Amino acid sequence: MASNVNPTVRRRRLGQELRRLRELKGMTAEEVADRLLVSQSKISRLENGRRSISQRDVRDLCGVYEVEDHRVVDSLMQMAKDSRQQGWWHAFGDIPYSVYIGLETDAASLRVYESLIVPGLLQTHDYAHAVIEGMWPEATQSEIDKRIQIRLKRQDRLKDPDNPLRFWAVIDEALLRRVVGNDRIMADQLKHLAELSLQPHVTLQVLPYAVGAHPGMYGKFAILEFQDAMDASVVYLEGVTSDLYLEKPNDVQSYTVMYEHLRAKALSAEQSMEFIHQVSESYGG
Repeated sequence: MASNVNPTVRRRRLGQELRRLRELKGMTAEEVADRLLVSQSKISRLENGRRSISQRDVRDLCGVYEVEDHRVVDSLMQMAKDSRQQGWWHAFGDIPYSVYIGLETDAASLRVYESLIVPGLLQTHDYAHAVIEGMWPEATQSEIDKRIQIRLKRQDRLKDPDNPLRFWAVIDEALLRRVVGNDRIMADQLKHLAELSLQPHVTLQVLPYAVGAHPGMYGKFAILEFQDAMDASVVYLEGVTSDLYLEKPNDVQSYTVMYEHLRAKALSAEQSMEFIHQVSESYGG
């Protein structure tokens, strides 16, 4: 796969363009599905980038939308071809959150709120092992090892010297207090957080117990933004058996406002580092 081709992002862009063509034609997804003798859910999945799309699908849809410009058709066909390429994460086999990894890999900035565990991009190897082992007690050692490898590989975005991910995390005090693994693992993890926060593209804020009730009590979430204006921002909500991706402007705006409230309630970056150091001392760090 060419290094500048992200199949997940290609699917999103292609889906957005196909939706635009459908809307220009004044057709509903149901009408298109009837014309092509497929399910409406297939059309919806193609448009939201959650399903791989073939060049034949593109050709059929362009026919329904009466796209006569061959340059447009050729461009869409090439995007379909690119979208079927393999991202780095495919080398690890079937990954339940591969769509998210594809988005994260191409994101320009990522804002997360976490209440129970250290964000994956900030985890040490030992902490990641303890978390994965605890959250998936039936996982085999090979499955645990694979998840750790993927998690550590994702962290390359924070280390990219040319295009590092702009990362902002608001974390609840609870995840600093919960002993994952043992005291040594926690001391090393908190030291790692402090070191990462010194990077100019990483901002970390702690939301202490003292703030009481706050908007983040609904649960953890992430907001991904992209460099290309064609790529709409995405809110990611992780589930046990399935994940949710919100792309409607009103939904993204609601979570953006919620995040601003969390940032305002949290300790400043400087105060957060002092707080983390204090908690770290309780683990012998």
